[in-house]
Amino acid sequence: MTNFNESVWVTTAVKKEQFPESDAIEIVLSGRSNVGKSSCINAICEKKAMAYVGKRPGKTRYLNFFKVNDQLWLVDVPGYGFAQRSQTELKSYGILMEDYFNTRKQCKACLLVIDSRHGLTADDQDMLDYILEKNYPYRIVATKCDKLTYSKKLAIKKELEGLYGADCVILFSALSKEGRVDLQKWCASQIDVTR
Repeated sequence: MTNFNESVWVTTAVKKEQFPESDAIEIVLSGRSNVGKSSCINAICEKKAMAYVGKRPGKTRYLNFFKVNDQLWLVDVPGYGFAQRSQTELKSYGILMEDYFNTRKQCKACLLVIDSRHGLTADDQDMLDYILEKNYPYRIVATKCDKLTYSKKLAIKKELEGLYGADCVILFSALSKEGRVDLQKWCASQIDVTR
C-alpha cells in the first residue's frame, strides 16, 4: 500500500503558471470553508501540521499541492461558501479553479468534503454536480463524525448512499482517525483505476 506518511507539501499556486510539473495523478479535496479539508489531508498523510489548519474559516485561498509519492498527489483548493470575501477575490478564485479543472490533465478524482452534522448543502450539491459532469471518480468524505452518535452516523451514511450510490460515503474524523484507512485505500486505488 502507498506510504502516506512520507507525504510532503510541494507548493502553493496563485495562478496556473505556478502549477507544478508532474506526471502523477492528482486527487482534489473540495468543500465548504471550515469543513476540515486541511485536517483531512493531515490525517490521510499521518502528519500533524503539513496542511495549515486555521482557526478562522477561509484560510485556504489558493491551490496547495501535496506529494504523496511519484504516482499520487493531493490538491487542496479554496473552500466555497465563505461570505467574507471581496468580489475581486471571489472572481480570482473562480478563474483559478477554472484554470485548474480545465487545463490540469493530472486531475483524476475528487474528494468532496462535507460536515457530517449538516449533510450536503446547496453549495456542496453544486460542486458534486460539477464533479459528476466532469465524470471524476469521487467519494463524499463526511467529516467530524466523532460528534455524532452511532445511530446518526449510520443514518447520514444511509441517506447519502441512497441518493448517490453504495459505497460513495466515507465517515471521517480527524480526531479519532475513523475512516482514515478507508480514505487511504481509496486514494491509493485511484492510481491504477485512472491511469
